[in-house]
Amino acid sequence: MLIKNSTYEMMIDALGQEGEGIGRIDGFTIFVEGALPGDTIEVLIMKLKKSYGYGKLVNIIQPSEHRMAPACDAFTKCGGCSLQHLSYQKQLEYKTDKVANCIKRIAGINFDIQPTIGMDNPFRYRNKAQFPVGNSNNKPAIGFFAKHSHRIVQISDCKLQLAITSQITRIIENFILQFNLKPYDEENHTGLIRHVLIRSGFATNEIMVCIIINGKNLPHAAELIKDLQAVTGLTSIMLNFNRERTNVIMGSSTQCIYGKDVITDYIGDLRFEISALSFFQVNPVQTKILYDLVTEFAEFSKTDIVIDAYCGIGTISLFIANHVKKVYGIEIINAAIADANRNAALNNITNAEFICGESEKVIPNLLAEHISPDVIIVDPPRKGCDEKVLKSIIDCGVKKLVYVSCDAATLARDIAILKGGGFELGKVQPVDCFPMTWHVETIVLLQRQTI
Repeated sequence: MLIKNSTYEMMIDALGQEGEGIGRIDGFTIFVEGALPGDTIEVLIMKLKKSYGYGKLVNIIQPSEHRMAPACDAFTKCGGCSLQHLSYQKQLEYKTDKVANCIKRIAGINFDIQPTIGMDNPFRYRNKAQFPVGNSNNKPAIGFFAKHSHRIVQISDCKLQLAITSQITRIIENFILQFNLKPYDEENHTGLIRHVLIRSGFATNEIMVCIIINGKNLPHAAELIKDLQAVTGLTSIMLNFNRERTNVIMGSSTQCIYGKDVITDYIGDLRFEISALSFFQVNPVQTKILYDLVTEFAEFSKTDIVIDAYCGIGTISLFIANHVKKVYGIEIINAAIADANRNAALNNITNAEFICGESEKVIPNLLAEHISPDVIIVDPPRKGCDEKVLKSIIDCGVKKLVYVSCDAATLARDIAILKGGGFELGKVQPVDCFPMTWHVETIVLLQRQTI
C-alpha cells in the first residue's frame, strides 16, 4: 500500500490527456507532471484516491530516449507549454493516439486515423500573445502565470511567440516602472495594468498592441506611444477597458490611441481585418492546412448550400465561399457577425450570409424558408456543440457534416450523439496547431447512413 509523502521509484509508460506522465507502482496508477514515457523516476506521492494518485517528480533516474532539453528556460515554471521536453515526432504520435483513443473509448467506434500533421518549424507560430501583468520580486513584471496558480513568471523570450513580442513587453515594463504605474492585483481588485495583448499579421508584418486597464485612461499614454513606435511594423495601439472583478481578460470597450483599430492578415488569398476583440486562429500556417482539409473532406460542388455553425468572424465561411453556391454563417456574438460581414465585403464575397443567433434556432428557420443544406460545418469552442445544435443537425436531414474540434474528448462525445442520430464516422485527421502543448485540432467527416 502506497503512503502519502513517501518517495518511490517508478517507470512511466504513457501520457495523459494534458501531457502528464502515467505509471504504476504495484499496479496502482500514478499521474506525474513533467514525466515522460520511458523515464524511470523517483516520485513523491502527493495525493491518493481510491484507484489512482498524483505524484511530484523528484529525480529522473533514467531519462526517456525521447526526452529533449526544453528550448525555453522558463519551461518548468511557466504554465504555457507542457511538452517542450518531448521530441516533436513523439508529440505528434501522442496527439494521434489521444484523438484515436478518445473516439474509440467515448464514442465506441473502431476506425482508421491519419497521422497528425505537424509543422516544419514548431516554434514561433503564434500570432497572438496575452500576457498578464503583475509583480515578480517586488517589481512590475509581464509574463505568464505559473502552473496551477496566478503567480507571474517573467518571460524573457517565449519561444512560441514571435521574437518581436519580447521587445514590446520590455518597452511596456520599462514604461510601467518609469511612471510608477501599478499592476493589477486580482485579490484586491486594485492597480491599473491588467494584461498586454499583442497581435501580429504573419503575411503583412502588422503589429497591434493592446493594453488592458482597470481604469478610464492610461496616464502618460503619449510617452508609451512614442516608445512603441520603435517597433517595426507597429500599426495599432489600443486601450481595452476592463473594470470588472473577473478573470476574463478583455472588457467589451476598446479605444484606438495610435494608428488603426485593426490589423490585416491573410489565410490563403483571403484578407482579414482583425480587431483587438476578434477571434482569429492563432497559428496561421496550420490554419491554411486545416481549412484546405475542410474543403477536401466536404467535396463541395458549385450547387451546394452550406451552413457554417459557430462561424466566428467568418473565416471558414469565406474560405469555402468560392467552392459553393451559398454559405450561411451562424454566430451568437454580434461583434463577430459584424467582423464577418466586413471581411466578406473586403474580399468581394457576395454569396456568404451571416446570421446572428443560436444555431439550434437558426437552422430550423432556414429549413422553414426552404433552405436545405447539403453540408454543415461546425467549429465549436472547447466544450463542444450544444446538444440542441446536434439535434437540429440530425433533424434537418443534411447528409454531410464536417466537424472541426479543438478538444478530442468533447469531439468524441458529440460523435457518439451523431452516431445515434444516423451519422457514421468517415475521415479523421488531427492537425497540430499548438506544438509544444497537449492541445490538438481534429477534422472529422461524418455522413448520414443510407439504408
